Amino acid sequence: MRLPVRVASWLLDSPGIGKTHSAKRFAGHLLKQPARQGVVAAQSRLGRLLCRDCRTPRDRRFGLELLRQAARAGDIQAQLELGRHYCEAGPLEVQQGRYWLEQAAAQGSEEALRLLGGLVAPS
Repeated sequence: MRLPVRVASWLLDSPGIGKTHSAKRFAGHLLKQPARQGVVAAQSRLGRLLCRDCRTPRDRRFGLELLRQAARAGDIQAQLELGRHYCEAGPLEVQQGRYWLEQAAAQGSEEALRLLGGLVAPS
């Protein structure tokens, strides 16, 4: 993993520090270029950051696109986050949510299995 991605991950995972607005902002800045260059770990982490802490619809759309790219590349955290997002978005998106949760579950995600168990079977 490239140094900016490692530093950003360390910042975001640090208890106390990782919850501050300034740390999230700095980590996002560090992740932006690697994410645009196709570094899957950066796409996943920045996508999750933007989707959870975004302030604008534009940031959220960018975050979702990064998550889709990382999920297609096999990133389990991106798949799980997309699954959650689509399942919470409404009944029309549940099928997409189920797909991404199944992808994460196939890689061993217990959380994805738990979430799939709570979904209503398709009719």
